[in-house]
Amino acid sequence: MYKLLFLLIVSFVSAQNYRFVYEYKMKPDTNKKDSIVTDYMNLDTDGKKSYFYNSTKYERDSTYNASKNYKDLLNAKSYDQNLSYVVEKDYSKKSMNFYDKFKTVNLLIFENESPKWKIEKEFLKINNINCQKATTNYKGRIWEAWFSKDYPVNDGPYKFSGLPGLVVSLKDSDDDHVFNLIQIKKVKEIFSLLPKSSKQMTFAEYKKYMNSYTFSNDDIESMSINKQTGKADIQLKDGYITKIGLDEMKKMKKFDEEITKRLRRTNNYIERN
Repeated sequence: MYKLLFLLIVSFVSAQNYRFVYEYKMKPDTNKKDSIVTDYMNLDTDGKKSYFYNSTKYERDSTYNASKNYKDLLNAKSYDQNLSYVVEKDYSKKSMNFYDKFKTVNLLIFENESPKWKIEKEFLKINNINCQKATTNYKGRIWEAWFSKDYPVNDGPYKFSGLPGLVVSLKDSDDDHVFNLIQIKKVKEIFSLLPKSSKQMTFAEYKKYMNSYTFSNDDIESMSINKQTGKADIQLKDGYITKIGLDEMKKMKKFDEEITKRLRRTNNYIERN
């Protein structure tokens, strides 16, 4: 079990801003179930809205926006490109916006279908947090959640909300997608890097976009050779940076096809339908 680092001791006040950090384990390839990606996602809330996003990408983008120094992008930690999305929830409207990017196009999916929970009479302590079990069949997967009424925030990772408390642990029945709360802290400012304009579509259309991805040289924003690491740093126009070994590049017979395979998104989406 994880040892929670709690920077929060006082009671929640709705006017204040809080950040819940989740460890997220996902299996990106249905053909390779032993392949697991581990990343960290933040859930920021000010009591009116919340934003669920990749913590490493946010730190990288925030640093670069402040400095405009390309080296800050190259020196930043890497994150999984499948987790570049942002989920915005509006508590009063009971609606959600899912944001992502395909090459140079900002994408938006509007959502108003929340999970319909069945609250179970099962209780468990997770990292000294009193939790209760709930289940739901949502977007083609059966989910098990453990939530806590100790924190009066009816929210959780991704699009999961609507329980009478905070989601502490969440997983689907196949263990393809697993979220565990590892940190809670008060912050001065919450997430604020939403795109100004986006192309609206359905999630089915979004998956078609991502599944049709093919790499070409036109997708490259910039490229530099790092002699110290022996790698080529390639920044794509969607902001993602991939690093490829120079020796590896020399062995590639069809560069575009090899990079396409590397950059193609998951075939094990969190939403099956």
